[in-house]
Amino acid sequence: MPEPENKSLWLQLARYSQLAFVLPAATLVGWLIGLALDHWLHTTWLYLAGLMLGIAAGFVELIRTVTRNG
Repeated sequence: MPEPENKSLWLQLARYSQLAFVLPAATLVGWLIGLALDHWLHTTWLYLAGLMLGIAAGFVELIRTVTRNG
């Protein structure tokens, strides 16, 4: 019987360790999309909007992951 409990521990570890990658990746992707839009539309502020949207998306995923296991 110890096998399912051990498997559950590894599954939880994998779910929470993904947050170390999801939050920075969402921020980086939002910033890059904002930079691309700035270049394409010849503006200078859209990278900030992309950065904020990326941060918000990262936090939404963080909250969804934490509440899914709780």
